[in-house]
Formats: sequence, structure tokens, C-alpha cells
Amino acid sequence: MTTEGVDSTERSAQSVVFATTHWSVVLAAGDGTDSQAASALEKLCRRYWYPLYAYVRRQGRGPEEAQDLTQAFFAQLLARGSLGTVSREKGRFRSFLLAAMNHFLADEWDRAHRQKRGGDAKVIPLDALEAEERYRFEPVDRLDAARLFDRRWAMTVLDQAISRLETEFADRPKVFGELQSFLVGDGNGRTCADAAAELGMTEVAVRATISRMRKRCRELVRQEIAQTLASISDVEEEYRALLAALRS
Repeated sequence: MTTEGVDSTERSAQSVVFATTHWSVVLAAGDGTDSQAASALEKLCRRYWYPLYAYVRRQGRGPEEAQDLTQAFFAQLLARGSLGTVSREKGRFRSFLLAAMNHFLADEWDRAHRQKRGGDAKVIPLDALEAEERYRFEPVDRLDAARLFDRRWAMTVLDQAISRLETEFADRPKVFGELQSFLVGDGNGRTCADAAAELGMTEVAVRATISRMRKRCRELVRQEIAQTLASISDVEEEYRALLAALRS
């Protein structure tokens, strides 16, 4: 997945799509009392809880403690009025989330833990079995906690984009199923000729479809990224960071 093939017309269209993002809505409200901002923040937290869980696990916490810590962190973050300290300089939700978790781990676990057990704060539902199943496949030694967080963040963004692309292919599920492995890879050992034979298409048509799917996937990745930024001007920089994280 590259930035190639995105012309000025496409970027102009993206600017319209990105005019208002989840994170810009949160930052504009600031104090957490706006219902639209609270909803936007919850959507972001629901999508990006796993990178934080993996981050906490990589720091040596056990599965149950990591789940409790992650739950308590989100309970505190989503509590009404808790966004008053959000810095307007934190233009990226990714950067804010990691900094906030580090602060939470250092200073506020005990208080937030009591709130989680005895309070009525809203909590992001975490599937402990799913989390550990995913974490089981993380590289053991290659990535430190911060780099693992960035890679899991990038993978989550990509997964969201591919899921949206699958929805767009709802009327052609077999085509999507056969060609999905060509989006970010080489087809898992299968060739375009193999896919063409399976789909009853010409190889030229399969290659053209893959090209269109890749282009649309890049668009959707940028849209997903934009929802975590305060300014659309940061999309390309964050996109490059995402590609670097995927290569790490």
C-alpha cells in the first residue's frame, strides 16, 4: 500500500470528507460535557483499545491486570467532565492516548481502579479471550512497547479500512474474498491467473480490479486516519507513519 495514484482531485475530495473528524469534535468541546464529543471519543476508544492493551501487556503486566488497567483507563477517560485537561496541542489521538495511558499508569491507577469497581462510569467492553488470542501472536523480542503500540495502531486502522471495503463489495462477496489477499500482499502464493480462473474473469480484468481495490483501500485508510486527527493537514504525515509502523 503506497501513496501513489492519489491525484490532486482525489485529495481535494478527501479534504471535504475530512472537514470534521471525531478527534476535532472532541478537542473542540474540550470539557467533555458535549454529547457529540463524548460519542466521538467513545467511538475512537472502541476502535483503538487493543493497541493500548498490547502496550500494557508488553510492559510486563499479566492478562487480567492488563485488562483491568485498560478498562479502568477508559472508564476514567470517558467519565463526564474528564476531558478538561485534554491539550489542544495533541493533534493526534494516537499520541494523546499513549501519553494519557503513561500518565495513568504512573499516577492514577489506584483511584481509577476504585472508580471502576464501585462507580458507574461507562467502560469500553473488552473481550479478554480475543485480546489474549491476538496478543499471543505478537513478536516476543523484536518490538518494544511503544513500537508495538504503533504497529497495532496501524494494523487496526488498516483492518477498519478493509472492513469498510468489504462492505462496499457486499454485492460481490466472492470477488472480494478471492482478491482480498492481494490488497496488502502477493496473494498468499496465488497468482492473478489463479484468481481469474476461480472467478471466471480474464487476468487483465482481475489485475484492474485489484488496482481499483488497492486505490480505494488507500482512500479508506486515509479516511480512518483522519478521524483520529485534529487537522486534515496532518493526514499524509500520519499515513507515512502508518506505513513505517507496518514495516517495522
